[in-house]
Amino acid sequence: MIKVNEIYHSIQGESTHAGRPCVFVRLTYCNLRCTYCDTEYAFFEGKDMSVQQVIDEVEKYKCKLVEITGGEPLVQMDECLELMKTLCELGYEVMIETGGSLPIKEIDPGVKIIMDLKCPSSGMEKKNLYENLKYLKPTDELKFVIGNREDYDWSVEQIRKYNLNRKCVILFSVVFGELEPVQLVNWILEDKLDVRFQLQMHKYIWHPQTKGV
Repeated sequence: MIKVNEIYHSIQGESTHAGRPCVFVRLTYCNLRCTYCDTEYAFFEGKDMSVQQVIDEVEKYKCKLVEITGGEPLVQMDECLELMKTLCELGYEVMIETGGSLPIKEIDPGVKIIMDLKCPSSGMEKKNLYENLKYLKPTDELKFVIGNREDYDWSVEQIRKYNLNRKCVILFSVVFGELEPVQLVNWILEDKLDVRFQLQMHKYIWHPQTKGV
């Protein structure tokens, strides 16, 4: 059984797939406590479902793009891996969003990984599992959520230290309500960084506190 917080159909608000219709499977539990977390309701709330029950819910939406998210979905490692593998076998385009503190090496190669490196202002920087970087594929995406100049400078340092531009797509986004998007864009342009700026599109379409979108 797998504990599921919610399953819903919306548009993808982030990543290179932003704007595409997507089914989100939000799993319960998280091992991190980021200062800016916007899904604290997923820490403990949820119901037990079998992998087949989850797939049955996903199939109702007739949408082939599915994202597994949380919380931190890899807290339920075995069940999460089984769910993603089964979805891939059924022909779904599968993504997982993970905070980067738990190992990703067992994830099915057909799954697109969107992984964070937690910046200093998150309060979770020390939880980053840097070993994960060697398992990222060119089709995966690495996300930095930036709340201030310290976060930005730290992110640039990591990109250069680990030669991250050669590994996968790099995403930069702001901590919503903490850093103005234009400021981050200006820093990126000034430094001529090869990164992709993104907004959390769903927070501009709906109220930022709205669930299930």
